[in-house]
Amino acid sequence: MWFKNLSLYRFTQPFTLRPEELDARLAEKVSRPVSDLEPSFTGWVAPLGRDGSQLVHVTGGYVMVCARKEEKIMPAAAVRDAVETRAREIEEREGRKLRSKQRAEIKDDIVFEMLPRAFTRSSTTFAYIDPAAGWLVVDAGSPRKAEEMTGLLRQTLGSLPVAPLSVAQAPGAVMTGWLTAGDLPPDFHVEDECDLLDPGEAGGTVRVRRQELSSDEIRGHLDAGMLVTRLALTFDDHLSFVLDQSLTVRRLKFLDVVQEAAREVDTETTAERFDADFAVMSLELARFLPRLVDAFGGEAA
Repeated sequence: MWFKNLSLYRFTQPFTLRPEELDARLAEKVSRPVSDLEPSFTGWVAPLGRDGSQLVHVTGGYVMVCARKEEKIMPAAAVRDAVETRAREIEEREGRKLRSKQRAEIKDDIVFEMLPRAFTRSSTTFAYIDPAAGWLVVDAGSPRKAEEMTGLLRQTLGSLPVAPLSVAQAPGAVMTGWLTAGDLPPDFHVEDECDLLDPGEAGGTVRVRRQELSSDEIRGHLDAGMLVTRLALTFDDHLSFVLDQSLTVRRLKFLDVVQEAAREVDTETTAERFDADFAVMSLELARFLPRLVDAFGGEAA
């Protein structure tokens, strides 16, 4: 259950749905097996999985939801080969070269024919709402996956007044300053990984892994005008993560002091363990997120 990534959204209007009302709305679009002729289907499942029936799990005012996506898997090479075979047959039979639009239509036909025989895979995405502080936090490291969650919420609820977190100071410039001047906020610490981008027309990228970021080599890249686009950090010895210039948090780890706090909570069932872990995680992130925003000059006006 521990989140591994954070895609951060701010509610632009207060979230006022009570948990029981939210549960009833989610029940209108529950997960189900994808049909033979559907490429995918996404619906809601209980965050507790088989150990729960409620589609909403609430701990300390924080509201957890979980979406499951089932999609058909069709190897791109198999589709491509089938399209080429059929296109070649048509070209030979009719003595003409097919246009790209006609090839696209053939591909659509091939995919439709293959759907009933395709294997299915499923994946889950967790998110939680902090109504008091106005956060929607999605466990997603890519914009596409995060947008699938917000899109499903919007489709289910009719509207979803959220916007990606926006801050006053450009994250890339701030992180570059942290490396050049070493003026990090006191509870943040730079680790041994970063990505540097040349802002010029060449646009070259340097990826640094397991290297001291105060080294002369890194200093040379920064002096040459390269900007930090990703940076590995720790927060207060409680969290470690990689932050990018879109403020997406990836490879999030809750460090020993946090894990020990969770283990100190006596639990007997899977549901109680989930509840304890969610409580510790959400409280830790409630402490971290305002400090993250402050590190970049606060939220954008």
